[in-house]
Amino acid sequence: MKTVKLKNTVWGDGKTLPLIAGPCVIESKDIVFRTAEKLKTICEKLKLPFIFKSSYDKANRTSIDSFRGHGIEEGLEILNQVKKEFGVFVLSDVHEISEIELVKDILDIIQIPAFLCRQTNLIIEAAKTGKVINIKKGQFLAPDDVLNIAKKAYATGNENVLITERGTSFGYHNLVVDMRSFEIIHKLGIPVVFDSTHSVQLPGGAGTTSSGQREFIPGLLKAAVAAGCDGIFMETHPNPDVALSDGPNMVPLDKVESLLKQAIRIKEATHNTVSVSN
Repeated sequence: MKTVKLKNTVWGDGKTLPLIAGPCVIESKDIVFRTAEKLKTICEKLKLPFIFKSSYDKANRTSIDSFRGHGIEEGLEILNQVKKEFGVFVLSDVHEISEIELVKDILDIIQIPAFLCRQTNLIIEAAKTGKVINIKKGQFLAPDDVLNIAKKAYATGNENVLITERGTSFGYHNLVVDMRSFEIIHKLGIPVVFDSTHSVQLPGGAGTTSSGQREFIPGLLKAAVAAGCDGIFMETHPNPDVALSDGPNMVPLDKVESLLKQAIRIKEATHNTVSVSN
């Protein structure tokens, strides 16, 4: 399997479990800084590689009235300040080709949203930057479909591609995570990150907003680590119940450390897995 590297951070080596985490959207500089500082402290304590994430623009919100963020210019400035203040890598998602030129000198990882994961030109232009590209697997795709997506990035000469599993549509307003997907995607040679929070989302489930089932995050996270995921994606907020985006499926910031401790123990216990294939 390919390994993906961002300086000393590695996905796919079977040993490490990098964390990509932060609020869903940039609501304010204060919330972003409080969250980044706390997450960095936790990851240093637990010796986990850490990438801070938050969206400068949520262009795929359910309703026209939903909060999207403060826009690319202000959002990127805040992310750049996070990099300088805390010395961490940063990730955000792009929705249009025109954004890539603006983000490439600030973002360390460029993310392709699930709804746009088959947009060939967007993936190619993002990959041309040479950055690590994190592509969310669309809710409408089977695990083995992601090889065609990854090959679009590989065609540029950039093989630093991560696939993030975030559940598959299961009827209306519901997602289910197929734990087989980690091994299937691994056999394609691609490291897989598990999105522990969007996987419990109920898309459009609250009418004009998405809902979520936060209580299922711990179980799915532990299962995904046991199944061999190469990293964790987690959206978190100091007070998810008042968050302006995806609150129902975000982890309270004060619960993150305990969840990660459980994940680490499972990773250590399942590092050497037994194959039953012929």
